[in-house]
Amino acid sequence: MADTEAALVPRDPLGYRLKRRLLGPPLVTEQLAREKLSNPMALGVLASDCMSSTAYGSEEMLRILVPVVGVAAFTLLLPVTGAILLVLLMLTLSYRDVVMVYTRAGGSYVVARENFGPRVAQIAAVALLVDYIVTVAVQTAAGTDALISLAHLVGEGYTGIDHLKVPLSVGMVVLLAYGNLRGIREAGRAFAAPAYLFVLAVALMLLCGLVRALTGGLPHADVHAAGAVPLGEAGDGWLYGASLFMVLRAFANGGSSLTGLEAISNGVSAFRRPQGPNARRTLTVMSCLLGGMVLGVSVLAHYTHAIPYADGNPTVIAQEARLVFGDSPLGTAGLVFVQLATALILYTGANTPFTGFPFLASFVAGDSFLPRQLTRRGHRLAFSNGIVCLAVVSLVLLLVTRANVDELVALYAIGVFTGFTMAAAGLTAHYWRRPGEPHRHWKLTVNISAAVVSALVVVVFAVTKFTEGAWLVVAVFPLGVWALIRVNDQYRAEAEALETMPPFTTDRPRWRRHLVHVLVDGFDLATLKALAYAHELRPDEVRALHVVVDEARAHRLVERWERSPATTVPLELIDCPDRRLRHTLVALAARTTADGTTALTLLIPRRAYPPPLGRLLHPGTGDELAKALEHLPDVAVTILPFDVARAVERLRSARVRSARV
Repeated sequence: MADTEAALVPRDPLGYRLKRRLLGPPLVTEQLAREKLSNPMALGVLASDCMSSTAYGSEEMLRILVPVVGVAAFTLLLPVTGAILLVLLMLTLSYRDVVMVYTRAGGSYVVARENFGPRVAQIAAVALLVDYIVTVAVQTAAGTDALISLAHLVGEGYTGIDHLKVPLSVGMVVLLAYGNLRGIREAGRAFAAPAYLFVLAVALMLLCGLVRALTGGLPHADVHAAGAVPLGEAGDGWLYGASLFMVLRAFANGGSSLTGLEAISNGVSAFRRPQGPNARRTLTVMSCLLGGMVLGVSVLAHYTHAIPYADGNPTVIAQEARLVFGDSPLGTAGLVFVQLATALILYTGANTPFTGFPFLASFVAGDSFLPRQLTRRGHRLAFSNGIVCLAVVSLVLLLVTRANVDELVALYAIGVFTGFTMAAAGLTAHYWRRPGEPHRHWKLTVNISAAVVSALVVVVFAVTKFTEGAWLVVAVFPLGVWALIRVNDQYRAEAEALETMPPFTTDRPRWRRHLVHVLVDGFDLATLKALAYAHELRPDEVRALHVVVDEARAHRLVERWERSPATTVPLELIDCPDRRLRHTLVALAARTTADGTTALTLLIPRRAYPPPLGRLLHPGTGDELAKALEHLPDVAVTILPFDVARAVERLRSARVRSARV
């Protein structure tokens, strides 16, 4: 019996066998439960994306200021950094409320949906989806820059791996996607360690820099080095001759330092109980660490004049590490530690969206604003469709921008700060409707301020970076929101059609006759199986039809049909002089059911072969015919598969048994 059942089970297709080999055996649903995160572990796991932006935030500000005001940019850098830290403070206060009020994963999308409705919430959905996509590209490109910068500084200008920037970044995205398709979990020490290593590395660099500054031994970088961003000329005035527009551009670039701040609110459900207070404490610690590191890197750049390079290498933070630690073997070890820790946290930060994006996409799809395929868990219980979508779009971004962090940052902060705006505005609406809420006026003030400031940053970024790529995000946002709403309209229309469908009843059947037509393409076992099935339906009439496309072949088929004792149903030929098979069958079906009391079932034998041979031998004609006939109310199309390979195997086995007997 067991052998018989095993023989009936179809063999796994080649694609599934390859997937099993690459991803491992499938996981069962019971294995979905994950261990909740302690606060220290959550800080390491969820804060990587946020704290890693320290590696490029200050550099992106200098990249705008240095060509305009020259070395005065290192002084102007400090007030711009101060403005960014003020925004960080306001957003931290706002998100401390978010994690207390909304303990379900989803962040600003859930806040906007609960307070403004599902349609307005799609603005937050598009913002977060764009943010996740760009984060993967920015973090991997910056991580590769950290490695290349290490080669530059340790190798004294060695540039032998510069051409590998794009391949290395692309390879890292592919590796992260593969790991997540295998079902790796962020809740592990391997994902928490890089954040702490990076904080330790930056703290060590800043401490050493402070000691050398106090002793008068902190050197300066060569601002005229080959490949460095060209120096502008400082002017007069409190902005050193820089226009307000250029300062705003620098501020917009520096806003990339705050990306990832929403990660804890997106993952608050992963905390141990009480989830809200634990997430709040972790968010506060993360913001303090981020603010301290961003300020420290900017101050160190102010004193060392670490200057951005046109091609991005060596990076500002790498130059600071070299200048602070020196050229001794111990100093080189310090530089290596800083750069490896930087690359590690950047690559780890690039992994965060591979969890956040699929979860968010599943939420949005669950609300019927994205295709529902995104709600399904795959082979290893991960949201595989979302992971693949994220990886593909991120790879396109990397290839188009040649993994240039400066070009990618132009796409970055609009999505990030739009999400911040929606979260703060949603909380404002939340408290506005609750007059009895404790400390309501303070909370309203904080969230209104955060919403206004975040919205202003979006406007500043859209205007100042429009020609550098922000126009793409400005165009994608309304199109993305429109597309999500369009998907929802389609689902709503289908649901309404289902609700208005008249009830089916068998009390008084409308059809008086039921006809079954078997579509015959050749005389074989698949056709005979279809004829046998047609008789089992016990219709009023069974007809075998062959649509004539090749007259000579049709006549040979009729002769063979008439010679065979396998069936008593005559074969009828249907003329099709223009070889438009679908049109001929639609016209025939319409004529057959024109009286309104006749039901027609069209049986189409499908000869199935093992893939990929099956895709070559079977062009999908049955599916095309079913689609062509679906608008006829009294017509049903049934496709009967016949496994040719299995039939051949059974025949061979029978012959072997006969030979043995």
